[in-house]
Amino acid sequence: MKNSEIKLKDIIDLYNLSIEENNQIIQKEVIKEIKDLNILVKQNEIKCFLSSKLDSLDCYLEIHAGAGGTESQDWANMLRRMYLKWSDKRKFKSHLISEHKGEEVGIKSSIIKIEGEYAYGWLKKESGIHRLVRISPFDSGARRHTSFASIWIYPVVEEDLNIEILDKDLRIDTYRSSGAGGQHVNTTDSAVRITHIPTKIVVQCQNERSQHKNKETCMNMLRARIYDFEIKKKEKENQNTESSKSEIGWGHQIRSYVLQPYRLVKDNRTNFESTSPDKVLDGEIDDFLEQSLYH
Repeated sequence: MKNSEIKLKDIIDLYNLSIEENNQIIQKEVIKEIKDLNILVKQNEIKCFLSSKLDSLDCYLEIHAGAGGTESQDWANMLRRMYLKWSDKRKFKSHLISEHKGEEVGIKSSIIKIEGEYAYGWLKKESGIHRLVRISPFDSGARRHTSFASIWIYPVVEEDLNIEILDKDLRIDTYRSSGAGGQHVNTTDSAVRITHIPTKIVVQCQNERSQHKNKETCMNMLRARIYDFEIKKKEKENQNTESSKSEIGWGHQIRSYVLQPYRLVKDNRTNFESTSPDKVLDGEIDDFLEQSLYH
């Protein structure tokens, strides 16, 4: 805030000088300086909303298609593309952890790790159900369809975090990978799925050839999920998070993306809207993220 106060004082001095000398060149400079100050103030304001213990961490982004087969699986893939585009625009790094492709198109589920400054803080409010309304490209009758997919964001916590995970509480399954990784990744049961029985949390990884590495990644994810679970439990938010995650359908969406009969993206929590869904789906979601932080 001190930088903003110094900049404001300089602008006031510059403004007084422009009035005294009736200098339009200085007045234009004052206008530019005010615009720059507004940007600085907005950045500082947002930082106030990214001040919790976990906000600065990287995050995992988990996507699940709702009921509806091809339609919802294509929608889940569109959402994954949106967040990857957003991540690229911010120069964040993204890593595919797991992917289960749809029978025809899209994905049934996917987990991505996003690494960047305040990645979790920016995306933490995106958890919930996202709804798409459009004329289906898969419907020969060109009818309008509604599709749902769930997003869940949780932080990448430090590996040395003191969370006790007992072997007796785990069910570990191995299977053949079906996603990215090339031909070698599919030749052995290298993919790993771990279920934490007390919390019913399930994590999976298939992006490495080595079963050992996939298991290690799963354990890190499980530790993060349990930590996130306990934090939300203490904040009395876990019940809402879990119910919205489990019921991927009507009445639970946090945001609607309408492509037909009109074009609108609306966040149901903040009432913030955009009439440019193409830009939103290309990763321009900062306005929605900021509004959810303010809200």
